[in-house]
Amino acid sequence: MRGASGGPPVRHAFAGHGASRGLALGRARVRLPHALEIGEQHVRASGIEAEVARLQAAIEAARTEMRALREKLQGALSKEAIEFIDLHALLLDDPELVNALEGLIRQERYSAGYALRAQRDRLAAVFERMDDPYLRSRLDDLDHIIGRINAHLHRREPLPRGTAGEVLVCDNVAPSELAQLQAQGVVAIVSAAGSPLSHSAILARSLHLPLVVGAAETLQRVNDGEVVMVDGETGEVVIDPDAADLRRYHQREQQDARERRDLERLRRKPTRTIDGVDVALHANAESREDVARAHALGAAGVGLFRTEFLFLQRTELPDEDEQFQVYRDAVLGMSGRPVTFRTLDLGADKADRTGLALENEDNPALGVRGVRLSLLYDRVFDTQLRAIVRAAAYGPVRVLVPMVSCREEVLLVRRRLRRAVAVVKRRGVAVEMLPLGAMIEVPAAAIGVYGLTDVVDFMSVGTNDLVQYLLAVDRNNDALGDLYSPLHPGVLRLLAHVIGAGEATGTPVAVCGEMAGDSRLAPLLLALGLKEFSLHPSHLLELRRTIRDCRHADLRARAGKLLEARDRGAIERWLQAASAP
Repeated sequence: MRGASGGPPVRHAFAGHGASRGLALGRARVRLPHALEIGEQHVRASGIEAEVARLQAAIEAARTEMRALREKLQGALSKEAIEFIDLHALLLDDPELVNALEGLIRQERYSAGYALRAQRDRLAAVFERMDDPYLRSRLDDLDHIIGRINAHLHRREPLPRGTAGEVLVCDNVAPSELAQLQAQGVVAIVSAAGSPLSHSAILARSLHLPLVVGAAETLQRVNDGEVVMVDGETGEVVIDPDAADLRRYHQREQQDARERRDLERLRRKPTRTIDGVDVALHANAESREDVARAHALGAAGVGLFRTEFLFLQRTELPDEDEQFQVYRDAVLGMSGRPVTFRTLDLGADKADRTGLALENEDNPALGVRGVRLSLLYDRVFDTQLRAIVRAAAYGPVRVLVPMVSCREEVLLVRRRLRRAVAVVKRRGVAVEMLPLGAMIEVPAAAIGVYGLTDVVDFMSVGTNDLVQYLLAVDRNNDALGDLYSPLHPGVLRLLAHVIGAGEATGTPVAVCGEMAGDSRLAPLLLALGLKEFSLHPSHLLELRRTIRDCRHADLRARAGKLLEARDRGAIERWLQAASAP
């Protein structure tokens, strides 16, 4: 930023919230908000059909762009990004949106651009009146789609091109954009809105792409081409960094390079604490690429293989053979290490093209999803179970059931699984009953965990949903970002209860949510007694290093003090002391 007299640049620092760690230096590329600043424009009667055709061409161009993005990034994105790409594609095919836009052109003789703005504003008013925060948050998806159509309508690129070495500064960023932006060379992202626990932030961390959210002042003050330094850990954004900033950046670069070399040496090292306690690190996966990476990094197995990606990518249901081939390849890819397949976790809150998810649920996050959906569609569930059982002929396999709320659901699934094993055995395949586990992500299941331990072989705590449901806070609602935290005393006490129940009954317990992948929280989870983690492969080596620096007995001895904490500040101070050398 130039001085008042037009002199040399003057350093300015702004504060946001760190959402994905890393220090980056680059030129600013400013992308203005999606809100359409288009004045009222009309077309002549003779030009109506031409204007409709222009709108249709822009919508088709946006559809083509989404298909190309899906094909290009398949396998590189996490589940969250895939869902958002598919959701945006579904919005483009929504006849209510398309017909309304064409109606505004034909009946009101609006220009295509002004019709976009008018329809967007009408729908925004509807979204903003909704009581459900999850449904209100879908306005962001609408804005992303309207922005894409408008960009093609005016022949502007919806995403920056030639952005190598640049920092994208914007109002918000969709998960579906992140991998493409990184591939184009964007080195960091600064957004005015967003939450450190949003889908975008989760994916940014998986991609190791520095991200700062909640930096509205930066968007207002920065100009295209200005040099920006972004600290994704502290949330600081510096415009026109000075010599001291640049020294800090280069020192951090050298330190990060050393850390990467040190981490690479841990690929074949055991995950063992200083005092000799072994901890199992499993990987979350959804593709052949994820499995290969987990194997190469020395994962103890796949702790959560997301099977719904097969259903989210298509309009027709995958048959048994197609599912079997994918599951078999995952088992072969781990070369004898166990693979845990989570059964279909699909509901109305996901982008579903198969027609399985129920439409128009008032509150999809609490609706027919996970095991509830599987038990509703007998044939679909039985087909999936048979495919998983067949894959077990090639290596150790476990079955994990999502969204369990009571033991009756587990007993129903166990009966169905036993029947699937019998069917596959009659075909001449040598398989036995598979270990069956429950996802602990519904507070009732966590509180009543002793009612599950005798009907499951293992348990996996999904902390993302458990925290959300326990605190009654939507983790994607920016306004509630400070309330959503795994460092809530109630969350830790419930985790301790579940892990303790597993220890008392001899039932293995893993944590597979975001908490498991955050190495800063490893001492806390070890103190609570956790010995199995399941996380994105990109965080595996960092977590292994952290655990190897921990003394298990000391952390367990301090668990009582941790569980006495009355607020987040006390828990953070405990963590700080536990991490001190």
